[in-house]
Amino acid sequence: MQQGSDIHQRIARISAHLNPPTNHLQVEGSCNIWRADCRAKGGSPGFKVAILGAAGGIGQPLAMLMKMNPLVSVLHLYDVVNSPGVTSDISHMDTGAVVRGFLGQQQLEDALTGMDLVIIPAGVPRKPGMTRDDLFNINAGIVKTLCEGIAKCCPNAIVNVISNPVNSTVPIAAEVFKKAGTFDPKRLLGVTMLDVVRANTFVAEVLGLDPREVNVPVVGGHAGVTILPLLSQVKPPCSFTQEEIEYLTSRIQNGGTEVVEAKAGAGSATLSMAYAAVKFADACLRGLRGDAGVVECAFVSSQARLLYVTELPFFASKVRLGRNGVEEIYALGPLNSHERVGLEKAKKELASSIEKGVSFVGK
Repeated sequence: MQQGSDIHQRIARISAHLNPPTNHLQVEGSCNIWRADCRAKGGSPGFKVAILGAAGGIGQPLAMLMKMNPLVSVLHLYDVVNSPGVTSDISHMDTGAVVRGFLGQQQLEDALTGMDLVIIPAGVPRKPGMTRDDLFNINAGIVKTLCEGIAKCCPNAIVNVISNPVNSTVPIAAEVFKKAGTFDPKRLLGVTMLDVVRANTFVAEVLGLDPREVNVPVVGGHAGVTILPLLSQVKPPCSFTQEEIEYLTSRIQNGGTEVVEAKAGAGSATLSMAYAAVKFADACLRGLRGDAGVVECAFVSSQARLLYVTELPFFASKVRLGRNGVEEIYALGPLNSHERVGLEKAKKELASSIEKGVSFVGK
């Protein structure tokens, strides 16, 4: 009898690993085995991370890459469709993170409770001919609903917003948190890492270098002319002709459109976005761990700043990440004439996009 009991406990533990209990749901196909309210054996020490929109084009590769991150101990995968299948698939990977799946609005709070980092790729992708503003009406409502859940269940979590248009969805998140009384500007970050990843890649091509050896600061926002690569501050230091500056700036600003058109209606940048999102999430987790010198670019609230880079309420800048999220925000530094002109264009466009997000929540 003892052996049979042990077997039942092991089966219950495996079931809990994949599907955390809600009111002690019974395991399918058994009349006397119940899901154990416990973590699966083998879970590694680390942080608890939730991905909201885990079954989408960005969410699936993002979930796979986060499962591989040794800093993640628990990985919650939430979506309104298909999350059980993605969870089952990814849970078979022999890495330390425990994976749990959550399906539908009724399980959102369970997905968010106790999380240290929440990543939001949820929303519809951009299609050919569609501007980032066209995405707004759909994705704005999705982000608002998800952030209401975050404010209730894990108000101290670091939040990484990927859902486009980031220039508007981050202000939406901020307004939701303000209404709930949980807004911490240091813990809300719009993910603009893909612009940096593209800039590093494209500049490396021109210079004939390994992209991993190149670092290009990209400031402003995350759409079109708001994306401002600071080519005068590239590391390693180098110089470009005016033709190279114009080519690189245009390609970095239009990298998303390049992918949308190449996929011919089949989607937008998903794999490179997932890679960039994981790179940024890893930086956030290293900051939470207390690592020194973790510096990346992100779209953040001006209220998080010790100095004002611009007069705008949100702006993408180089930030130092730490245990509280954004610990320090760096000044833009010296800009050349091309970058100063680009900055004014970016600020004008950004002001409109930010106001659009703020107004959406205020309706």
